[in-house]
Amino acid sequence: MSFLQDPSFFTMGMWSIGAGALGAAALALLLANTDVFLSKSQKATLEYLEDIDLKTLGKEPRTFKAKELWEKNGAVIMAVRRPGCFLCREEAADLSSLKPKLDELGVPLYAVVKEQIRTEVQDFQPYFKGEIFLDEKKRFYGPQRRKMMFMGFVRLGVWYNFFRARNGGFSGNLEGEGFILGGVFVVGSGKQGILLEHREKEFGDKVNPVSVLEAARKIQPQTSAAKSN
Repeated sequence: MSFLQDPSFFTMGMWSIGAGALGAAALALLLANTDVFLSKSQKATLEYLEDIDLKTLGKEPRTFKAKELWEKNGAVIMAVRRPGCFLCREEAADLSSLKPKLDELGVPLYAVVKEQIRTEVQDFQPYFKGEIFLDEKKRFYGPQRRKMMFMGFVRLGVWYNFFRARNGGFSGNLEGEGFILGGVFVVGSGKQGILLEHREKEFGDKVNPVSVLEAARKIQPQTSAAKSN
């Protein structure tokens, strides 16, 4: 058992253990930056979205079916992950930059939030130029609700998104639930259907504004849509 008294053998053993741990950590980091462990999204149907209950945020809240938002002129709708998140505020500002062109098309811009905490929605409003509604049952975040937990903080894409938003001058807070991922929808009028469905795959995964505008241009006025059905 003389090898137990050999310092070089002990050093080599510790080095091997360290190298193995480092390799395992590197593999975990590599896998975390692939889509292998990301929550898989299930596409929504028009029937699913139509039946969602939304609530207005005024002094006298009114509950209504979501289809009212797009029934006449279609709509662009942002499902906000967390109003206080600076990444969500950045995406809201991007969508709001489209509002003049959306107004020309007659297409409204809306957002839904999943909770109303203190002044969070009010503080989000300067970044978002459309009306905001409450989705208490979080159905706009389904049909299969997806979460990104702390794995998000080891993804290079998320850190890139962090720096991009910070460099753009956006800031935020940590108020509210922020792990349930959001998205953006462009819905046609009447029964025209879902023209674009962007599901956030990681924190700060923004929709392409060009794609939103292209989808909005495909929205038919309700009269035209009715004739085609």
